[in-house]
Amino acid sequence: PQLTATKGGRSVVRASGTYVVLRELHGWESHPEVLSACHKLIQVLIGDEPGPGMENLLEVTVPEDVELQLQQQDREEQQLWGQQGHQGTGDRDRDSGG
Repeated sequence: PQLTATKGGRSVVRASGTYVVLRELHGWESHPEVLSACHKLIQVLIGDEPGPGMENLLEVTVPEDVELQLQQQDREEQQLWGQQGHQGTGDRDRDSGG
């Protein structure tokens, strides 16, 4: 997340073709945690660039109610991962010797 926190970092990530790789990864990845991170990064890359004063997302003040909503969404997502287990990971674990 640090690399995409700044406008310059986002530009580098976009210019390096990362979106295409992430799009392909998203199509076959079965780990819910990886899919979630992939989806979030894709949204950053394809979304509109933040306005003036928000070039560095690490310096943006997030309103407390929005932060609480995001934390709640993260908790719900993690609970869903726990309910799903790691379905579909067995083949990859066997293939990698894990």
